[in-house]
Amino acid sequence: MSRTSWRTVWRQVPFFVWLVALWMLLWGQLTPLALVTGIAVAFVVTRTFRLPPVELSGRVNLWYGLVFVLAFLGSLVRSSLTVAWQVFSPRPPGAALVAVRMRVDDDLIMTHVAVTASLIPGSLVLDADRDQRILYLHVIGVHSEADADLQRQSVLTWEERIVRAVGSREQLAQIRTGSSVEHRRIEAGGEG
Repeated sequence: MSRTSWRTVWRQVPFFVWLVALWMLLWGQLTPLALVTGIAVAFVVTRTFRLPPVELSGRVNLWYGLVFVLAFLGSLVRSSLTVAWQVFSPRPPGAALVAVRMRVDDDLIMTHVAVTASLIPGSLVLDADRDQRILYLHVIGVHSEADADLQRQSVLTWEERIVRAVGSREQLAQIRTGSSVEHRRIEAGGEG
């Protein structure tokens, strides 16, 4: 095997390990049998369903990873309380479709941002336009354009945290030199 093909194989190891771990979690067993069957299933899945190779940045910043996890947990608590308050409030919660253009052109980062935004109560990613790098979210608690802008900025902040934790140096540079929120705003029908 050539040097570049070995490098490609090693870059896919984290996904293989993740499939094995997912298998063990699905069965709820951390046993040698679950490990062996997980390896077999991961091998069959990766060989049968060929996915394009995902290029990882090869960079993990543990400090920003911790910042991301703590901010995510704090946001889960705060958003859960906010949604609970909106349910019991006499004022209608208000809702909007919000489009957010990502600054980084990377499928893996976009997926991480979409999952993060969907896990936080009060927002759900409805669609992702991969070519235009746009996430479309349904968000509750939006009564004005200013509220929609706050939601957009929140998603872009998650993108920044994820890039700081696992993004490449080029992606970090894109985040640092990104355009203002006004330039990223998407004027789409039904938004607001």
